[in-house]
Amino acid sequence: MLADLMVSAFFVSNFLFYFIVLSSIISRSVIYYTQEGFAMKVTTSKSKNSESFYIAKSYINNKGKSTSVNVRRLGTLKELLIEHGPTRDDVMRWAKEEARLETLKYKKEQQTKAVPITFHSDQKLDYGQQVLHRGGYLFPQSFYYRLQLDKTCRKLRDKYKFKYDINSILSDLIYARILEPDSKRSSYKTASEFLEKPSYQLHDLYRSLDVLGNECDFIQSEVYKNSHLLGKRNDKILYYDCTNYYFEIEQEDGNKKYGKSKEHRPNPIIQMGMFMDGDGIPLAFSLFPGNANEQTSLKPLETKVLQDFGCTKFIYCSDAGLGSEAIKRINHAGERAFIVTQSIKKLNKDDKKWALDKRGFRRVSDDAPVDLSEIPEDDNGLYYKDEPYTPHALHQRLIITYSPKYARYQKSIRDAQVERAEKMLSTGTIKKGRRNPNDPARFIGKAAATEDGEAAKIHNYLDTEKIEQEALYDGLYAVTTDLLDDDVKDILKVSEGRWEIEECFRIMKTDFETRPVFLQDDIRIKAHFLICFLALVIYRYLERGLENAFSCETILDKLRTMNFADIQEQGFIPLYTRNKLTDALHTVCGFETDYKFITKRQMKNIQKKSKGRE
Repeated sequence: MLADLMVSAFFVSNFLFYFIVLSSIISRSVIYYTQEGFAMKVTTSKSKNSESFYIAKSYINNKGKSTSVNVRRLGTLKELLIEHGPTRDDVMRWAKEEARLETLKYKKEQQTKAVPITFHSDQKLDYGQQVLHRGGYLFPQSFYYRLQLDKTCRKLRDKYKFKYDINSILSDLIYARILEPDSKRSSYKTASEFLEKPSYQLHDLYRSLDVLGNECDFIQSEVYKNSHLLGKRNDKILYYDCTNYYFEIEQEDGNKKYGKSKEHRPNPIIQMGMFMDGDGIPLAFSLFPGNANEQTSLKPLETKVLQDFGCTKFIYCSDAGLGSEAIKRINHAGERAFIVTQSIKKLNKDDKKWALDKRGFRRVSDDAPVDLSEIPEDDNGLYYKDEPYTPHALHQRLIITYSPKYARYQKSIRDAQVERAEKMLSTGTIKKGRRNPNDPARFIGKAAATEDGEAAKIHNYLDTEKIEQEALYDGLYAVTTDLLDDDVKDILKVSEGRWEIEECFRIMKTDFETRPVFLQDDIRIKAHFLICFLALVIYRYLERGLENAFSCETILDKLRTMNFADIQEQGFIPLYTRNKLTDALHTVCGFETDYKFITKRQMKNIQKKSKGRE
């Protein structure tokens, strides 16, 4: 019988990790870890009038290069001569002895107990033994606790007196929505794979949905209030938009009504209106029936923002569909103002003629007058003109902008659509009844013609007149505002930020898979959207902490692969690839998981730090 093999191991930060794999012929082996040494040395820094002494630690960095960092300042030569002189050589001898003592102290502090880990090649895994753990949730968890959602859950617990841990349920549902969006049952299974296991049962999760749905408005107001702990909110600019989500059902029920689906699906839908601040952080949301006019959704949600959130002074910004005259009047009151996009095609005859006229424009960069017919084809500037605009009783300002770059883009898209329309005509494959405004078939006209006394026949043709009409609007964009005296640059900058709220909805629909919705009860449906909304808020704060240096896809892919292997219940080995993103995540969240081996105690400390607890 072969003897057991054992090799000593120690864990010390900044040291090289060695993993020893023994031959499979050995019935039992023990794996240890060791580290590479380092040295403390004395360094000096000279200036014009003085010389300073330091103790520096030299080490090999993660790129394999030798470097050093100062760990202690000893003082200036003038100061040290008094106590350790009388000569500079005497000071240097004393400093070197201090460096030697500092080295011994550092080694003693950093050295940890050896951890023997025994692997048996003749033993099978235990039933139900989990060796893979998801750790990506630790990073959104950091922002969950910074927003003090745990304290909000404590208020709910005190109000309802339930025994289950609603904080654990809500946080796990949010993390699962970010890491592995799925049904609530599947989210419970995902949470069971986290480093921290659920402290509740599946039936508790379903019960909590009723509480979360009923307290949806309260939780939103708490999140807004606590968000100021993460920095000042840019709530002087509020973007508003609506979208809808479909259900995997065939009949209407409650707020689930047939309506105009963004995805052109025949399923019942529910609509969501959402406010977002000027930094792209969601502020509040509300739900309304799928068959309701989306313009009616604004007033109740804006009332909540005014009363519950205390936001009374802001610029309302939206697209033309949510910029009716009634909505403009609402946001012209008090200390509010509006900037709303305007369809040039829907302007009256005189305003449309003025908007399409190439004369009267100015360059945004320097306000120089420009005739658009004289600018070169490859120009990349931005031009504008504005005039007073009072379509009804409210005095406004109509601003028309022109971007040659955007005009070239629109022309390239239309040329491709015209080419497809010509192909349809040549092959006779023209589908009827299409409603998509970008359908190439819109360029195909129909005309009745008779030949030799026969009955009239319908002939299809390429409608060049319609093509030319659409080309008139290439590169043009319009906004209306009641900010009559503000600089055009500032107004356009606010309007350009509208893309971020569209990005928010895209993330919810695509990355967090908010649709389709499988729940039936209206209160639980509200809880579902609350969880998705909170996941979006937390993700946006994480994204902002990373200074928007990485795409949404890159961040989520990395979080979803940050897993750990449990090594014989002694500790964990990271199973992800370290890169600039993981370094940035660790910096933003204030803990590190990228060591080659993490003991159980170290992992507990990481979990505490992710919750803001030392």
